[in-house]
Amino acid sequence: MGDKPLPSSFDDDPDFFEDNAWKKLGRRLKEEPLVPIGIGATCYALFRAYRSMKLGDSVQVNRMFRARIYAQAFTLLAVCAGSVYYKTERDQRKQLEKAMDIKKQQAKRDAWLKELEVREQEDKDWQNRHATIEQVAKGAELKPSAMERAPDAAVNEKSEEPATKESGDSKGGSGGVLAAVKSLAWGSK
Repeated sequence: MGDKPLPSSFDDDPDFFEDNAWKKLGRRLKEEPLVPIGIGATCYALFRAYRSMKLGDSVQVNRMFRARIYAQAFTLLAVCAGSVYYKTERDQRKQLEKAMDIKKQQAKRDAWLKELEVREQEDKDWQNRHATIEQVAKGAELKPSAMERAPDAAVNEKSEEPATKESGDSKGGSGGVLAAVKSLAWGSK
C-alpha cells in the first residue's frame, strides 16, 4: 500500500474530516487569552503613536513607543508562558489527534474492504447464475441434436418425461432453459 488512502464511497462523510480553521482559532484564543490581549495593546499603542505624530506631540509619541515595547514584551511573555503551561496538554492533544487519525483511516479501510467483499460476492453470484444458465442451455442444445440422430430414442424420452414430471423427480438441466430459469428464480438447484 502506498501513501495514498484507499478510495471509498464514504469520502463525503463529514465524520472523516477535522475541524475547520475558525474553530481551531477559537479554541486557541480560549486556551491563551493573554496573547490576543497583548496583540491588541501593541496595536493600540502603535495607533496612538501614529496619531500623536500627526498632531506633532513628541512627548506622547515617545510614551506610546515605550507602551508598544511593554505591550510586545507582555505578548512575548504570554506566548512563552502559555507554551510552557499548555505543553503537556498539547502533547496529549497531538497523541489524541494521531490516534483519531489512525482510527479514521482504519474505519475507512474497513468500509472499503467491506464494500469490496460485497462486490466480490455479487460477482460470484452473477458468475454462478451465468454458469448455471449456460449449462442448462448446453443441455437444451444437446437434446434436440439427440432427437435428430435417433428419432426412436426421442419418442422414448418423451414418453418418460411426463412420468418423471408427475412423480416430482426432476433433474437439473432436463427441462431446458425454462426449467433453468425457474430453478434459479425459486432457488432450487
